[in-house]
Formats: sequence, structure tokens, C-alpha cells
Amino acid sequence: MMKKLVLLLCIGLIGLSATAQDTAAKIEFKTETVDYGEITKGSDGVRVFEFTNTGSAPLIISKVSSSCGCTIPKKPEEPVLPGKTGEIQVKYDTNRVGPIRKAITVISNADTPTKVLKIKGEVKADASGTE
Repeated sequence: MMKKLVLLLCIGLIGLSATAQDTAAKIEFKTETVDYGEITKGSDGVRVFEFTNTGSAPLIISKVSSSCGCTIPKKPEEPVLPGKTGEIQVKYDTNRVGPIRKAITVISNADTPTKVLKIKGEVKADASGTE
């Protein structure tokens, strides 16, 4: 009986140490590109990148930065628990007429620590459709 108990404890400890190495946060975005399409100058420039932590450890997003000052990203402040979803909000300055081609870099403790998200589209000068 004692031998079986010791054997079970050993197997249990081996099992624990094997899974401990697999403990990592994983960030999975619903989409890695947000297409604004054609939008009117001055319209709402806020869009959201939704993601899920598909890993087994809390996901901590440490930094979100944009390739230009015209795009302001906002990250979740709290850790995102395994299986839970979160969002990164991006606000583009729609008073800038012309094509939108920007990158947002997300740095976290996920197994892929750096992810690059993209926004694209075009800001038109007026809504009437006349060029």
C-alpha cells in the first residue's frame, strides 16, 4: 500500500512539473487588420481589436504603440485571465484626409510576445461622393 502511494505521489509531481512548462498566456485576435473602408472626414475614428487569451496563464499587455501620432491605441490595464476576452481600442484622427495605413504593435507576456495589428482605409473630404 505504501509503495503505491509513493508511486502515485511521484507520478503526480512529474505531471505537475510537465504542465508547469506549458503554462503560458496566448493572445489570439479575432482579426489582425481593421478595415475602416471609406469614411468621412471628422467621423468616429474609434475601432476595436478583440482578442482572447487562449493560454493557461493570465495575459498581461505591457505596451501598445502606434506607428504614428495620428493613431491612439488603448490597452486593457488588468490582466486577461485564461479563456477570457479583451480589447485594444484604436482611435484614428479622421481629420486627416487620405489613405489610412498604420501599424499598432502589441507587447505582452504571451508565447508570441510581439504582435503587429494593422488599420487601413481612406478618409474622404466630404460625404457627398463628389471628388
